[in-house]
Amino acid sequence: MKGIILIFSGIGILVLALILAGLAACGTAPQNTTSVSGEHVAGDAGIPRPDMPDGADNMMGGNNRFAFDLYRRLATDPAHAGGNLFFSPYSISSALAITYEGACGTTADEIGAVLHLPTNDTLQREGFAAIDAVLNQGSGNYTLCTANALWAEETYSFLPDYIDAAARWYGANVTNLDFIESPEGSRETINRWVEEQTEDKIRDLLPPGSIDPLTRLVITNAIYFKGTWVEQFDPTETTEEEFRVAPNETVTVPMMHGDAVYPYTETDTLQVLEMPYAHGNGTKLAMLVLLPKEDNLTAAEEALDAERLAGLRKSLVSQNVRVFFPKFTLETGYSLPPALAAMGMPTAFTDDADLSGMDDTSNLFITGVFHKAFVDVNEEGTEAAAATGVVAGGGATPVFRADHPFVFLITEKDSDTILFMGRVVNPESP
Repeated sequence: MKGIILIFSGIGILVLALILAGLAACGTAPQNTTSVSGEHVAGDAGIPRPDMPDGADNMMGGNNRFAFDLYRRLATDPAHAGGNLFFSPYSISSALAITYEGACGTTADEIGAVLHLPTNDTLQREGFAAIDAVLNQGSGNYTLCTANALWAEETYSFLPDYIDAAARWYGANVTNLDFIESPEGSRETINRWVEEQTEDKIRDLLPPGSIDPLTRLVITNAIYFKGTWVEQFDPTETTEEEFRVAPNETVTVPMMHGDAVYPYTETDTLQVLEMPYAHGNGTKLAMLVLLPKEDNLTAAEEALDAERLAGLRKSLVSQNVRVFFPKFTLETGYSLPPALAAMGMPTAFTDDADLSGMDDTSNLFITGVFHKAFVDVNEEGTEAAAATGVVAGGGATPVFRADHPFVFLITEKDSDTILFMGRVVNPESP
């Protein structure tokens, strides 16, 4: 049996390289990309939402549960202990959902369980399609684009039903490449596509040697966001200040200052701030920040639960908040097979894998999973993805001083989908 290399990158790029020995023909079609962009306009106008089938609610909840599960797995990995985290759960789950379309038996059951997919395939497919429609809805205030594509070895044949499902439900159309005679050229072609979809923020996603003459299919998913805050920070107010990376250790970072009305709440252990992005008539995006009142991140990470997070969001009240928030840029990369296997889908990485729904053979299994992500947060807004919240209310003006480690999520508010999430332990560490 040959293998599969599943590669994720992000601002949200995911690449699946299927590897096996086989010779047949596969058709070609252009890749699908949907994008919207425009100028900044503040506002919170309501917009008509696309019809959301029952599967969309299941998909939203499932994606967020997967996000929390993967966060906890990465956060407890000794390789990432005490470090920054950032990834796109939506990007990863999208690529794995396309993989799931070709999985059967135990392999499908395990992938579906890890992703918390609906057991009804129609609900699952309609759910992904509906969420993509929401994310790709136009606005004159931000840039948000998602894209999926299949890259097939030109001499290998995949099942038409699989190719059709990828195209119909995920917009992942096929482009033929010569992996056998030109693996390096094929790798460069896919890397260029990745760079184009992410405005050059993700480069050289596929490292040398990741595609070889045994590669048969590459699946890519990209998500890119760039938006401006509703309440932008004044760059002249940004000052160099200390950020506590540990109780007895500090680094100096550029700290942004702002005083405005935000959705805000607090508990005995947490301050919660939502910073919305300007959206006009587009989908609502925001950054939700969970700041422990003490230096220990545990209080924030324990809130990464659907029920608890929903409760915090419901308690947000719009009020004037004095905000101190660090500028930061994160670039992260992960090899995910150990995490995904430990989360409940080990079979896909073994000779017992069943991805026969792709090619009607038992030759495929996953041999590698990689994810890269990028986010830049500054006075104007955020590049990568967004999840923000603002709370207002009466009483004294609260001070939200993010000068110690915190957790943040970038979300689409109407569908309540987590697009990106992470933690900042040291803003000076890339």
